[in-house]
Amino acid sequence: MSFSLVVATRGRDAELAEFFDSLLAQGRADVEVIVVDQNADERLAPIMATYEGRLPLLWRRSTVANACHARNLGLALARGAIVGFPDDDCTYPPGLLDQVAAAFDGDPALSVLTGPAASPEGGLGSGRWRAEAGPITPANVWTSVIEFNLFLRREVALAMGGFDERLGPGTSYGSAEGNDLVLRAIRARHVARYEPGQQVVHPDKRLTPVAVERATLYGRGLGFVLRRHRVPAGVWLPFLIRPLGGAVLGLLRGRVLAARYYWATLRGRLAGFTAPGPDHGLPLAPLAEAAR
Repeated sequence: MSFSLVVATRGRDAELAEFFDSLLAQGRADVEVIVVDQNADERLAPIMATYEGRLPLLWRRSTVANACHARNLGLALARGAIVGFPDDDCTYPPGLLDQVAAAFDGDPALSVLTGPAASPEGGLGSGRWRAEAGPITPANVWTSVIEFNLFLRREVALAMGGFDERLGPGTSYGSAEGNDLVLRAIRARHVARYEPGQQVVHPDKRLTPVAVERATLYGRGLGFVLRRHRVPAGVWLPFLIRPLGGAVLGLLRGRVLAARYYWATLRGRLAGFTAPGPDHGLPLAPLAEAAR
């Protein structure tokens, strides 16, 4: 089993070095890292020089500030059997890639494998996460997928056209691009599974000023993808009721930051859910391998 890990990065440097250190600690010799650098400056040059020779690194530049565009550039360059898309501020716990490799080796039918976010402070991180392992469906994908803990067989990721570049950071629909990719794979009859013990550590930004600032954008992405995949009302309605309740409770309890966060989330989800053209451009054309 070999891995290609595509890191779309912008605005960070020390955090990328921390990820590289966690990758070295995996102790595997079958991993390549494809760094798609969206920075206009040379902030990554010292870091890439430090790890050159210690990790198989491929460094490519992009002038497009769009995370999914960067991920797709890296996916086209990938050569590993399994592709992953770690964030530039996450870390892999020891043994993570061994766990992922064992899952794919043990089930030739498995195409997509996911797990939750873990907080650096302990416990699970941002998001609502299923407690039980098992198949991913259109009903439970919303509590089973985060992009930095998403692994696919490379041929499946290419056949799906990679990520939809109209979604995710750098667009007006700032989230749910991973949910969308997994749902498209499921609808193409690929097997997807969630493992709660497969955890990737990521900064927990719940109810912080950063989260409030991004809430509308992230809400738009989720609302748009919920509408795109025509899930039943029993699935999408709670995603509108919960933030409304959170906003009301936040005001009643004097938690202004929480009220602002939930209200922005609700506004975003409604805007995304009612946006026109959710099916435009689907299905995505398959991605082709790019010369390296």
